Amino acid sequence: MFSKIVIANRGEIALRILRACREMGIKTVAVHSAADRDLKHVRLADESVCIGPSPSADSYLNIPALISAAEVTDAEAIHPGYGFLSENADFAERCESSGFTFIGPRSDTIRLMGDKVSAIRAMKESGVPCVPGSGGPLGDDPDENIRIARDIGYPVIIKAAGGGGGRGMRVVRSEAALLNAISLTRSEALTAFGNDSVYMEKFLENPRHVEFQVLADSHGNAIHLGERDCSMQRRHQKVVEEAPAPGISAELRATMGERCAEACRKIDYLGAGTFEFLYENGEFYFIEMNTRLQVEHPVTEMVTGVDLVKEQIRIAAGEALSYTQDDIVIRGHAVECRINAEDAKTFMPSPGKIEQFHAPGGPGIRVESHIYNGYVVPPYYDSMIGKLIAWGENRDSALARMRTALSEIVIEGIKTNIALHEDIMRDTGFQAGGTNIHYLEKKLEL
Repeated sequence: MFSKIVIANRGEIALRILRACREMGIKTVAVHSAADRDLKHVRLADESVCIGPSPSADSYLNIPALISAAEVTDAEAIHPGYGFLSENADFAERCESSGFTFIGPRSDTIRLMGDKVSAIRAMKESGVPCVPGSGGPLGDDPDENIRIARDIGYPVIIKAAGGGGGRGMRVVRSEAALLNAISLTRSEALTAFGNDSVYMEKFLENPRHVEFQVLADSHGNAIHLGERDCSMQRRHQKVVEEAPAPGISAELRATMGERCAEACRKIDYLGAGTFEFLYENGEFYFIEMNTRLQVEHPVTEMVTGVDLVKEQIRIAAGEALSYTQDDIVIRGHAVECRINAEDAKTFMPSPGKIEQFHAPGGPGIRVESHIYNGYVVPPYYDSMIGKLIAWGENRDSALARMRTALSEIVIEGIKTNIALHEDIMRDTGFQAGGTNIHYLEKKLEL
């Protein structure tokens, strides 16, 4: 086992990793930007290193600075958390070549799954169901691209092969708009991702977003930990997540979960990962794999009892999985609300000083946050300042506990989206379960 780990991230996920390390008796190194010297995990870590100015490009995305921090502190491994460099194959490769363990998949696996075209090809070969599509990058022959779209059937969606986070995609509903949409998406993809390769898929009108959590070790073992429903989204960004997904039977969960675990074995996957699917009319369609820890991992932890961060660390250290598939039992229901420093109606970011913070409590309530009284939310990073998780014996109980927790939480001095979450928890459609990925945006338009 490692004796010291660099936490190459910030905010609540950095604090989450630090807590896991402390429980495992591992010393921690907190790297931080100039703006983040007062973060809670920086204060609690065994050592801290300032890696650059406030902008993330000069600090959390600065690979040489991160490697240097690991070198000067004699660390053995680097945990990337999520976001920033967590799915950057070059960073993983640099860690490997510099003698440090990257707590995540191998760099070649990150590259394979980071390119959506190669990822879909790998999943098809592994027996994972995929959305009907072009089966590869689109060429420059307009007639061929028109034929492909006709074969798939309109509407179709053009996606950047190197895209993610809801960027680099365009829905096309008619043949007249197809060629221009391909050209525009290529141009955007080149600007945003440095890769103008695009592909085409059938556009599903009313799907849900359902994803499967997996763990795989270096000894050939791979398991799944059930699914999460992340359909409550705004501009392709998740707002509320829950586990298990409403309406998914135990039989379907076992079938799809095992397909994901088998795919991990075939691509020699290592660590924690998530298979993301669109789910419509009882069918699953693979869209991408996230080769890292997810923001919403706590809901899976709450219903399985598995500490995903500890498992990540153990796997990276060469240990076998602590669990077999038979050990994984889904118990109860969990829901997570992402708390953001933003206006609940306009969604404009609201950085500033937190004058008062009171965390809710009670049975089944978990708060993941780095904020405290007097903490100043900087304007340089993602607006998420915490996650509120509620667990109950069933979905109704979990939602009732979440409503109570939202009524208790106090964050003063800045604006937050707590009011939006209270509205969602009261919404009859959401309470019924099984809403699609367009539901929240349509609700907000009313």
